[in-house]
Amino acid sequence: MKLPQSRWRRWLLYLFVVFLLIQAVPYGRDHSNPPVTKEPNWVGPRTEAIVKRACYDCHSNETKWPWYSHIAPISWLVQRDVMEGRAHLNFSEMDKGQRNAKDAAHEVEEGEMPLWHYGLMHPGARLDDTEKKELIRGFKATLGTR
Repeated sequence: MKLPQSRWRRWLLYLFVVFLLIQAVPYGRDHSNPPVTKEPNWVGPRTEAIVKRACYDCHSNETKWPWYSHIAPISWLVQRDVMEGRAHLNFSEMDKGQRNAKDAAHEVEEGEMPLWHYGLMHPGARLDDTEKKELIRGFKATLGTR
């Protein structure tokens, strides 16, 4: 069954109005980067470079907020990911007893990190096998293992 053209226009107008209305929802706009208090003493510059490229947007206070992080509903997902990432492990606050730091290597080994949807918009975060092995070794040497 084919909808008449006027119904399509009406549905598109409704969707557009909903899109505009959700821009007023205040969640997803807290794009703060608290001060860095203590970073890990990385085992080497290669480990540090990979971590900063693939992990720091969600697991540090040095998040780079892309343009789409200002547009709902995507802003909601980005805000949630950063808040959860920082709560789980924050490389900028290593002086606050990061209890999950020793899990970092395991999360990468199991393919749980970086999140698959993060890699869609951040091709630099996609790790090839060599980088993944380097990162795992670097995490183990710098942060220990569980």
